[in-house]
Amino acid sequence: MVLRGRQAGTPEPAARGRLEARPIPPTESVAPGLHRLGLDRARDAVLFVPAGYRPDQPAPFVLSLHGAGGDAEGGLYPLRNLADEAGLVLLSPASRGSSWDVIRGGFGPDVSFVDAALAAAFASVAVDSARLAIGGFSDGASYALSLGIANGDLFGHVLAFSPGFAAPAEQNGEPRIFVSHGTGDQVLAIDATSRRLVPRLKRAGYDVEYVEFEGPHTVPPEIARQALEWFRAGEATPAAG
Repeated sequence: MVLRGRQAGTPEPAARGRLEARPIPPTESVAPGLHRLGLDRARDAVLFVPAGYRPDQPAPFVLSLHGAGGDAEGGLYPLRNLADEAGLVLLSPASRGSSWDVIRGGFGPDVSFVDAALAAAFASVAVDSARLAIGGFSDGASYALSLGIANGDLFGHVLAFSPGFAAPAEQNGEPRIFVSHGTGDQVLAIDATSRRLVPRLKRAGYDVEYVEFEGPHTVPPEIARQALEWFRAGEATPAAG
């Protein structure tokens, strides 16, 4: 499947959009709250651990990606306000540039940084591999789709809020996909993006939950909650090996 171009001659995992980190029994302990991972001085990654987290109870986990011009803390949107209630661990890395590498021309440095952030998070928190998702808003949603499809053997679920495209270098596994988009979006117009993308995903065989709402380029709280409920309803479905 080619959803927006395919790269050639990219043998290294990062250049193929492939992530190598996997959940492990944590070797460190972490308290609930927001933690900087200390991977980069200027553009770091942050880990949010919900109230009530217990290391003996592996938690649901979402790798959450910011939109263009965003940063790590901004990437916690739109699920941050629901995370404590849902017992949800959130990891948000910052892109190396103003947006994600594939949008600027090809996979590479952002994949490597995301992989390092995942490895650090997995060493710190107990993660349930059957309840593991990747998500994002705007450019972050496009990147979540691209990485999620390429790493469906890691992520069982993809949450794409107002995406522009999907550009996986390859396909692995069969993640379930949630897409939402505002009919009044003036940043990424729905007719040129999700209304074209979702049918292509379905034709490619993906299980897609698609929600349109009346509104601009945003994620209304009720849409964020609907996405989270969709994730939790299917969270017993593990990623394909």
